[in-house]
Amino acid sequence: MRWAVLVGGTGSNLRAILASGLPVHLVISNRMGVGALDIAREYGLEAVVITAKAFPDRARYDQELARTLGAHRIDAVAMAGFLRWLQPQTIQAYRGRILNLHPSLLPAYPGLHAIERAFSDGVLWTGVSVHFVDEGHDTGPLVAQAPVPRLPGDSLADLEARIHATEHRLYPRVLHAVDEGSAWLQDDGVHYKEEQPPWIHGHF
Repeated sequence: MRWAVLVGGTGSNLRAILASGLPVHLVISNRMGVGALDIAREYGLEAVVITAKAFPDRARYDQELARTLGAHRIDAVAMAGFLRWLQPQTIQAYRGRILNLHPSLLPAYPGLHAIERAFSDGVLWTGVSVHFVDEGHDTGPLVAQAPVPRLPGDSLADLEARIHATEHRLYPRVLHAVDEGSAWLQDDGVHYKEEQPPWIHGHF
């Protein structure tokens, strides 16, 4: 598969994905000047920026995104900090081939600021989820989850660091499984070549 990674921040997950050897051919950012673009260039990858300022209409934004993906013959998409909701046309065109990473044990804490909200609520366990993207917000079929504990005395920064370290292990593992055909989406849900592979529960 030819992968694109959609980014919008520092790029720590992009770096983990690239270091894993996933065949990434394109990086797209929704923001200028972010660290993820520097990482893409470090790896010699083409990096494209598509901003909301340039395409304020959501439909036109997604048309430009779809055009860019098509021009690079992209087969599958990994979202990693991309701060735009994809429109239904794009999701349908790549159904079962767009994955997203979320810093909570979905369905708990969907949306923005998931780590902060979990910390504020005092939960003892949170985690990381990887799911196929559907038309909802963080509602797509789950592929894998990894629990992350909140330890006594943890600050918010401590919990964030532990969650991000887990993301950097889980997300590349899931993307490789999809790339290799070991995990896939059908109408009745997510299927795996191996029955209950340990990584779907965060056991690496």
